Amino acid sequence: MSADKNTMWMNPLVKKFAKFDQLTIVFLLFIVIFLVFTATLPGFFSTGNLVAMLRSISVLGILGFAMAIVVIGRGIDLSMVAVMAVPTALIMTLAGSGMGVWPALLIGLLFALVVGLLNGIFVAYAEIPALFVTLAMGLGLAGLGQVGILKSDMVPWPDQMNGLLWLGGVDVLGIPSSILVVITVALLVWLFLNYTKLGLFIYAIGDNPNGARTTGIPVRPIIVLQYVLAALIAVLAGLVTASSNSLIDTRIYNLSLIYDIILVVVMGGVGLSGGRGGVMSVIVGTLLVGTIINGMTILNLTLDVQNLVKGVVLLIAIALDSVLNPRNEETAQQGDI
Repeated sequence: MSADKNTMWMNPLVKKFAKFDQLTIVFLLFIVIFLVFTATLPGFFSTGNLVAMLRSISVLGILGFAMAIVVIGRGIDLSMVAVMAVPTALIMTLAGSGMGVWPALLIGLLFALVVGLLNGIFVAYAEIPALFVTLAMGLGLAGLGQVGILKSDMVPWPDQMNGLLWLGGVDVLGIPSSILVVITVALLVWLFLNYTKLGLFIYAIGDNPNGARTTGIPVRPIIVLQYVLAALIAVLAGLVTASSNSLIDTRIYNLSLIYDIILVVVMGGVGLSGGRGGVMSVIVGTLLVGTIINGMTILNLTLDVQNLVKGVVLLIAIALDSVLNPRNEETAQQGDI
């Protein structure tokens, strides 16, 4: 009996150090790869390339924070890229047509809110696996944008929205404003997950849904909240992308961005079994994945080769996650994504 108590007492410590080790290993790996690229790739350490890399990983980081909120609660959101693109394109279309920026923003955000609510309701109340719900929602939303509510796949940034260029289209003391947005989102998500009851409830649900339910935590409404927050943050990422590039391409849904987001989250240590990881996990994962993608771009590797590399890395990351964050008998019964 004493041995069992000692094992139960040590398990949380083992998990804590395992997570810390993964975070440390990934950060050290980022440092090594960054130094190797600096020494071997011409132009990698140039100011222009580093600024461009920061701009690109800023959107990846914002989406990573949104995905982390869902994955920590033992879910997944494959509709995130479509939610980023289509409501943002709708906002820009409406604003450019003369509706006004704030009414357009309100409509776009309400649109994303509805998508997040539907995702959450189907997952929490209909108990349909999140993988299928969000995949179907993403496909439907992308199709609706391309053949329904939008006239073009590529929507330019309208002059009427120049007041929002600070989201990603300007520099502050040489630093892309998108990086400042990422820092702000990181701080807000960190505060939410660690210092609010709702954030702590998400960790509890991800760790053990049945246990959370028996303690009185409203599991289903919290699950819905996760997907709503992810959808709203995704729209912010869309506005950052559009203001940085002066347009939004809704065909981005057909690219591999969603896999990059999952790679960022898993590499950093957000366990797919739920209840583990946080903001630092996303930051470290974003730095590593963003550096690898930037290096492959400088090497002029084809898109197919880049996807192959990212696929192998993602497979390794998932295998690592299964080793460091194994599912026990309880977690195997609930929360399959």
